[in-house]
Amino acid sequence: MIQAITAPGALNDAVNSFLLVFAGLFPIVNPVGCAPIFLGMTSQFTPAERHVLARKVSVNGFFLLLGSLLVGSHVLEFFGITLPVVRVAGGLVVTSFGWKMLNTGVRLEGNHAADAGEPGPGDAFYPLTMPLTVGPGSISVAITLGSQRPKGPDSIAHLALLGGSAMLGLVAMAVTVFLCYRFAEWTEATLGPSGTNVVVRLSAFILLCIGIEIIWSGASTLIGIGTS
Repeated sequence: MIQAITAPGALNDAVNSFLLVFAGLFPIVNPVGCAPIFLGMTSQFTPAERHVLARKVSVNGFFLLLGSLLVGSHVLEFFGITLPVVRVAGGLVVTSFGWKMLNTGVRLEGNHAADAGEPGPGDAFYPLTMPLTVGPGSISVAITLGSQRPKGPDSIAHLALLGGSAMLGLVAMAVTVFLCYRFAEWTEATLGPSGTNVVVRLSAFILLCIGIEIIWSGASTLIGIGTS
């Protein structure tokens, strides 16, 4: 699945595949920075419900990234969509989300959560899983990684080893998201209400900047293609 880096031994290739997936996704997923936002957006839920949401978000994020890794490039090719276009469209979503967070606070969905029982699948997927946790930036990274398959002939065992290592990278990413969200209350207790609010606003601003950066990355590539 992931293009193997020439190295003495299959074990080294597997480690490279694992690190390529995990290290490539960690900065853009940024579970540490998103944890305070997750906590603020779920402040009306009980701790038990919030823990359930953390588990659901991590599972949803895993399958979303897995689908992007495995079939994302084929889907884009089928519809004739390029990665720069995905970055521009997705960057607009992230920018809009970050702007709302920055200006209206953490309760973007009104007060419906206060009347809810156990969080439903919709509460876990949008906006907690996407675009907060797994946004267009991480999806485009996963698609890019998935498109780097070995083109030449290779043994089935070696391909399975690389695929399993990439899968472990996604599992490690999902576990990291779960732990950061699961123990977000500890962060709030440590920072206090005022400190948490500052971190949430700062994280929202960073999210806004990331969205603009994604838009610029895609737009500059499109402009380069158009003028070449």
